[in-house]
This record gives sequence, C-alpha cells and structure tokens, in this order.
Amino acid sequence: MDSKSAALWEDVKTKVASLRTEIARTVVGQDKIVEQMLVSLLCHGHCLIVGVPGLAKTLLVSTLGRILGLTFHRIQFTPDLMPMDIIGSEILQEDATGSKRKFEFFHGPIFANLILADEINRTPPKTQAALLEAMQEKQVTVSGRTMKLQEPFIVYATQNPIEHEGTYPLPEAQLDRFFFNLLIEYPSIAEEKSIVTKTTGASVTEPKQVLTAEETMKLQNAVYDVPVPDHVLDYILKIVHSSRPNSELADDYIKQYVAWGAGPRASQNLTRAAKALALLKGNSAASIEEVNEVVKPVLRHRVIPNYNATGEGISVETIVEHLQQKM
Repeated sequence: MDSKSAALWEDVKTKVASLRTEIARTVVGQDKIVEQMLVSLLCHGHCLIVGVPGLAKTLLVSTLGRILGLTFHRIQFTPDLMPMDIIGSEILQEDATGSKRKFEFFHGPIFANLILADEINRTPPKTQAALLEAMQEKQVTVSGRTMKLQEPFIVYATQNPIEHEGTYPLPEAQLDRFFFNLLIEYPSIAEEKSIVTKTTGASVTEPKQVLTAEETMKLQNAVYDVPVPDHVLDYILKIVHSSRPNSELADDYIKQYVAWGAGPRASQNLTRAAKALALLKGNSAASIEEVNEVVKPVLRHRVIPNYNATGEGISVETIVEHLQQKM
C-alpha cells in the first residue's frame, strides 16, 4: 500500500471510529443491528427491518441521518396510502395576478436521503410498487417527466411480525430487492435499564453530525476498493449454490426442505456486505468471518422453505444455519 492509499485508509478508519462513537452515545444496545444498517448503507442497499413496535426502529434511522448529515423522512404506510402520497403530484396553481394557471410539481417524502417506510406491508401492492420502483431505479416519473432522487438514497422498510390482518405481504421477487432482512430483538435487562434511564430524565442525548453527505458517499466509494480474496469468493459462491435444491452442491436436507434457493443477487450482496463490514472493522480485506456475519440478513428472505419445512416447523433461520454448518 503506497503512502497515498495508506493516508486514505487512515482517514476512512478515523471517520468510521467517530461514527461508531456518536451512535453509541445516542442508541443503547442493538449494536449488531446498527452495524448491519451501516453495512447496508455503505453498500447503497435497502433494508427490510422486522420487529415488534417500540424497539427504536425510527430512532435508529433518524439517528443515522443526523450523524451522517443526511435528510430523513418517515412515511407511515396505511391501507389508503396512494402512490402520489409518496412520490408527489402536480397541482394546478395560479400565478400572482391570477390570470394564468399552470401545473406545479410538489415533491413527496420520497425526496430525501434516508426513508423510513413504516409498516410497508400495510399498504396495497400498487403503492408498494411505487416505492419499490423508486428503490430500484433511484428515480420517479410523474406525467412523463423523470426526476432523479438525490444520492445517497436508502430505504429502511419495517414490518410488524405479529399482526397479519389487513396486511399485504411483499412477494418474493420484491423482497429480493432488499439488500438485508434484519430482525430486531428485545433488549437485555441491562440495555433496557439504560434506555429507561436515558429517556425518562429531564434531558435527552441528541446525536451530533460527524459526517457530511459528501463524506458519507466517499465511504460508500471506499467499499469498492476493499479486496476479496479468491478463497472468500469461492466460499460465498459455495454457500449460495448449496441453497439451491437443484444444484449439485445441495445436500439431502436442502432438497427436502427448500423450494427455491438464493439467486445471483445473493452472491453479489454477500460479497459487497463482507467488503463493507471489513471496512467498518478496519480490516484490509474481506474474510470468511465477515461473510458468516452477514449470511443471515442476506439469505433469510431469499431462501424459500417448502411445505415440508412448514409442516415440520423448520424455519428459514434453521436452514441458513445448516448451510453455514455444512461449510
């Protein structure tokens, strides 16, 4: 590594350290989830976050926005939400004199760096599709006019795993557009004690901005330069191919309990996630350890259990764990 590259690497490590410190000041616990959200953001990837209400999903996303110098909008998804409520719409406006009228576009909440799509499965497929199109294309089209969304653009969508009445589950093809599928669990007693202490006093810790949007994008670009050794890439490909029932690498367990395995996007995302995690940890290259840390969030919405698995109570978590143990 030459002196210029070494200086850039040290700058990246300094920024990552300050980022971690500021997040820890504001968000109690959920260290693994915070790390995975950062990995997703550094990889330009969108996240599906599954967790019961009250586990600070909104706080996590808004805190990231403030610390990284990014704009943040929260959209509450409801059964009556329309695509125009997300994207925006053209409204007929009069000029100052009142003699002329023209259509003027009013931007919707999608025009921000970080979007929290709260309870995405509570809105009909048409509205879900409007958001997913913006996620995929990073642009919106209104009345034949295409408008680019500002970079970085990341969507964190939430789902409540408890309630299923009046919901519209995302199809597997749309789930595949999410980089990660994260499960937020309840905090420990010690963490919850700290949460209660911090949030019930006279003053509440407010996050400080430590990076700008431009510096955040530089960190995203730095991920591309993290090398992936051949043996790590081979490990990634072996895991993904082993998840496919019709693959020669699939064992009897996978053939018995999996309907559909992960596609090539899983291999891409595992590679990118391992690189980003190595960057966050200050490592000079991605390793198998980093791959193993991101296998579940990458695969849990891409490996589809079959009826045998459902009937025997075998979850996708168990299947992914089997894939890791097999390696």
